[in-house]
Amino acid sequence: MIPVIGLVVGVGLGLIFQPEVPDGLRPYLPIAIIAALDAVVGALRALGERRFDDRVFVISFVSNVLIAAFMVYLGDQLGVGSQLSTGVVVVLGIRIFANAAAIRRRIFRA
Repeated sequence: MIPVIGLVVGVGLGLIFQPEVPDGLRPYLPIAIIAALDAVVGALRALGERRFDDRVFVISFVSNVLIAAFMVYLGDQLGVGSQLSTGVVVVLGIRIFANAAAIRRRIFRA
């Protein structure tokens, strides 16, 4: 329940305050959001399987965001930023959908 509450509060605060993202960070924001979403969906799956650990969630959340942002930064430095960004999105997207499918199977037994 903690990840869901955190997500709702974070989205709500973002909608209320509408923060400005500095131009230098704009390429990293979508990747960071998808990495964070991967951690949240993984936490929801762990909650459903009764093996959620808040410490693992926090470490997963922070490390996913930092690693994904670093990969995009590295791709930008090497001149292949868009290709590496696409790769990161694909990998994290696959993980998100796999976790969502596991949640769906658990809830609907299908």
